[in-house]
Amino acid sequence: MSKAINTVITGTGSYIPKNIISGDEFLNSTFFENGNVLEKENAEIIHKFSEITEIVERRYACPDQLSNHIGAKAAEKAIENAGIDKETLDYIIFCHNFGDIPLGSNRTDILPSLASKVKQQLGIQNPDCVAYDIIFGCPGWVQGAIQADYYIKSGDAKRVMVIGAETLSRIIDPHDRDSMIFSDGAGAVIFEAEEGTEKRGILAHKTETHAVNHGNLLTMGKGYNPDETSGNFYLKMNGRKLYEFAVIQVPQVIKKAIDKAGISVDDVNIVFVHQANGKMDAAIMKRLFKLYGKDTVPENLVPMTISWLGNSSVATVPTLLDLVLKGEVKGYNVKAGDVAVFASVGAGMHINAFIHRF
Repeated sequence: MSKAINTVITGTGSYIPKNIISGDEFLNSTFFENGNVLEKENAEIIHKFSEITEIVERRYACPDQLSNHIGAKAAEKAIENAGIDKETLDYIIFCHNFGDIPLGSNRTDILPSLASKVKQQLGIQNPDCVAYDIIFGCPGWVQGAIQADYYIKSGDAKRVMVIGAETLSRIIDPHDRDSMIFSDGAGAVIFEAEEGTEKRGILAHKTETHAVNHGNLLTMGKGYNPDETSGNFYLKMNGRKLYEFAVIQVPQVIKKAIDKAGISVDDVNIVFVHQANGKMDAAIMKRLFKLYGKDTVPENLVPMTISWLGNSSVATVPTLLDLVLKGEVKGYNVKAGDVAVFASVGAGMHINAFIHRF
């Protein structure tokens, strides 16, 4: 039997900021809607928010930390975990949306690329280690993994590191209750080429972009406080429409990836899905199994960290993977031969998924 090149995960790392932001931190906020102060008490708003999203806490980076700094911390851990020489990396792909945003500035910095900044911090001398960024909404890290697979399967690369990091706390509107969803964090994963007769690693992937009718569900917009004169733009989303879009479209993309891999949904042992909204993710999984004619989702299939980490965009999936592999998500583990689904959805609107056999 001829040997095939597999793209396998060999190392992971994450950085979880130290600052824990509970719902109580928003008790003194002033939330606006349509130019008017919300009449409900903040305690009620916060309770309802947690009930809908399942988010109780989120993490914010320290004042002196930028996205590239926390991305580099996750990268160092992934390199150590993989046990590789950093000089042997062929690519560093840094996935983000807003670059480096200094605390209090609301201005982004992506010159040079964050991947280049990480390469510099890691002290990698090899000029053949190519460092570049991907801006692809919340699905950025999953898309970076798909690009890594292309590089490795083509023979162009043997080792690729894909980082997802974001400091969303710097780009949110303090007068928008939806801002309580967002958080900061970083995750990094090493993908390597492996020759073998058995097919494992990334088995298949699928990506879609629904821009014409849904491109405005996540955008940048003015703050909700009508008296604000800073001129700053903030992350804005149409939460209800986004929820409806994700619950309908994401299961279909995951199914396409599973079918493309030539496996059954019953073969899936674990699902690493973007941590955007706890109830939304549950609805996505329920509808996925409905597509296969099944009425129930198996227990202990979908690990979740959103309740205590919030939504850190591109960082949620690699962080979740790292925590599960290191036994830090109670009730979940991965063993050799297990099949995992990785999936995400976000601004664009982009949806993507890949299937990986460990």
